[in-house]
Parts: sequence; C-alpha cells; structure tokens
Amino acid sequence: MRWPVGVALTAWSYMWRTTAVHRWEMTGSPSEDAEPDLPSGVALDDVQRSRDGVGPLVHRIYRTRIVGSDLEPEELMERIGADLDRIAPSWFATFQKLDGEGPLTLGDEYVVRMPGPWDGPVRVVAVRPDGFRLATLLGHLEAGQIEFRARAQHRVLEFTIDSWARSGDRLSDLMYTHLRLAKEVQLHMWTSALERVVKLAGGRMEGGIVITTRPVETARDSTGMTNRRAMRRLADLKHRNVNFDAARIADFNKSTGWHVDDMIEPLPHEASGPPLRGGAWELARRLTVEYQLADPGVLRAVYHPDAPLEGRDMLLQIRFLGLRFAVGVRIGEVYEDERELDGRRAHVFGWAYRTLEGHFEQGEMHYQVWKWLDTGDIEFRLHAVSKAAETGPWVLRTGFRLVGRSNQLRFYRQTCRRVRRLTEAGLETQRVAKAA
Repeated sequence: MRWPVGVALTAWSYMWRTTAVHRWEMTGSPSEDAEPDLPSGVALDDVQRSRDGVGPLVHRIYRTRIVGSDLEPEELMERIGADLDRIAPSWFATFQKLDGEGPLTLGDEYVVRMPGPWDGPVRVVAVRPDGFRLATLLGHLEAGQIEFRARAQHRVLEFTIDSWARSGDRLSDLMYTHLRLAKEVQLHMWTSALERVVKLAGGRMEGGIVITTRPVETARDSTGMTNRRAMRRLADLKHRNVNFDAARIADFNKSTGWHVDDMIEPLPHEASGPPLRGGAWELARRLTVEYQLADPGVLRAVYHPDAPLEGRDMLLQIRFLGLRFAVGVRIGEVYEDERELDGRRAHVFGWAYRTLEGHFEQGEMHYQVWKWLDTGDIEFRLHAVSKAAETGPWVLRTGFRLVGRSNQLRFYRQTCRRVRRLTEAGLETQRVAKAA
C-alpha cells in the first residue's frame, strides 16, 4: 500500500506547495563542482562513488534561511542527528537505521525508504558539529554524496543540503535525465525536508528555498551519440559565412526592416572605482565569457572552451514548442575598456556574436557588463540587431516570422533576469565559503 498511497500524497502535496522555490541551472565546472574526497577511517568498500554512475555529474545546492530561532547551528544539527526522521516527510520518506538505535554517528548505515522503487542505502562518512555527510551504497538510485550543514549569520540560521551525484545505472539515468521523474521526486523530498528543518529550529523561513543546479559534463559523457553529432555540427560551422552584410550594420534600423533592441538590468552594487576582485562585475563578466546567460532548458551552447573567445564558433541548441534544432553563430568583437557617457566614466566588458548561414535569424547580439566608476553601480546590457533570415530552412524561417518576435523579446528579458539572479547567487556562495 505504501507505493500508491505515498505516490498519491506526494503528487497532491507537490501540486499544492506554497513555499517559494527559486530554481537556477548553470553549467558546472569540473574543478569547482567535483565530488568531495571520501575521508579515511570509514568503510568504503561498497560505496557507490560518482565515478561509478551514469550520465553527467550534477552538483545541486538547496539552501534556506531561518529567522527567529534560538538555536545555534550545532544545536540544530544535534536535533537532526538524534533522529533523521524528524526532517523526513513521513508520508513520503523515512530513514531506517540498519544497526541499533541512538543518534547519528560515523559509519552508521540507513536505508531511505520512499514510494516506488526509490529505496536507497547510505552510510555516514563524515560528521562535524555543524554538519554531516552521507555516501550512497551499492543499489542506490544515485552514485555520490550528500551533505547537510548549518551556519549562523547575524542572528540568521542558514541551512544547506549539498549533493554531488550521478545516476546509479542506466534506468535511473532514463528516469532522471530524460523522463525527469526521479529529479522531481528528489527535489520534492529535499524541499520538504528543508521546510521541516525550519520547524525543528523553531523559526520561520526567509526568502523561500533557493536551488542551484550545476551539471558537469565529463569526458565520458562527451562520447555519447548526441554529443558526437553536436561536435560534428560544430566543426562544420567553420565552413559557414555570416548570413548578412556586417559592414552595413550601422545602417540597420526599423525603417529598413530590422529590429534594434536594448535592455539594461541592474546588478548588485559594489564600491566605487575599478571592478573589485570577486565582486559583482567580475562574476557577471565570467557568466558572459562562459555563456551561462541562457536557461539551459531553452538553449545550450556547444563550443571548444579552449578556443579564444574572439573568433569562436558556437552551436546553439534550442528547444521550442517541443522541437529541438541547432544553429550556428560566430563571436567577432571582444572588448574591455573605459568609456565616457554623459560626463561619467564606466568600465565595460563585452562581446558580440553574428549569425551564420543556416540560422533562422540574421544579425548581431552584444552582451556587456558595465561598472560606473563614480557610484559603483553595475549593469548587464544586451544590444541586438536582428530580423528573420532570408535563406536557410524555410520551416524555421516561417516559424520565426509567425511567433519568433514575442519569444525573442521574452528570451532577452529572461536572460537579463538570469544574469542578475546568478550574480546574486554567486556572491552569496562566496560569502558562505568565506564564513565556513
């Protein structure tokens, strides 16, 4: 009975969730998002490491802030460790300790029991006063580690669940990566756990729950058929030309049939003067260089990261109305300089790409990060000159003429908001790391 009843209750609570959940996805880094080393002093023979899994390594961070609690971080973690079921949604999941009673200690093993074929064995591989870490064992749906930790910041408790995992086998990868079923089940479990942590702390949640997902493509992932096809298409771009007369771009305007769009998104402020090391301007600059600008669920860029930014070809993989298609662009101008505008000076970094033959659009897109030196105000700026292409697949050109403009503007707005949110998240991550 646990399967159908648990699944039904899970679906019901998922639909009626009232907690604000902010979800962000960006491409991870093999160096910054690698699974932590497993510590010595605990049995590791049947641990299912991320390298034993299937598909991309996914680093996911769930974080919430708790106000109004009288507990110190160590006291909160002591309460959680006394009985892990206190933070498990009982109608959905339970932590069954395999050997004896008592609080969580190093080397303990649990089975996390959930509706459906989700039961997963884990072992406690690290314990600190402010947190603990679990590793998955053979037979788990995932391969990797998950850490629970708390910290205090100016009378506010911050609770974080940090996971590094790949799918445990190909069936799990199908449910997680392709059907996305396991991903939603996992997300629902840990957001529910965070809600229960807040209650256990005797406080209230501030700002909802922030979930940052950072998939890391490894060398083994890149051998897949889809990626091989993408790399062949990327290589083919070097034979394609820009699909418009770039020398005349200064003459393009509405009267000649071109759209000219400019958007400005304020970013977190920093002290006046040149950009600060590790500050908002530098973080936003890195987002543009790594092309973390677009929602990966809508657009992904395939390129050679070791190629110079200027002159780099990129294959843009786009999803729209259930369809997937790929188009090519080439980065031309890359610049970083100081500019004067209306008597004020700004430090500006930016680059632009131009559409290639076969693209359903033709035109140029600039991404820029500005810092006003007198005030420290920082802005992300987007400048685009575009219109429907005159050549290329007629289906794409026709579709763009019919519905492309509204979706184009929506994409611009979403890109601006995403840069702001990711910059804020990056600053928060740095703050947490420094305080740890």
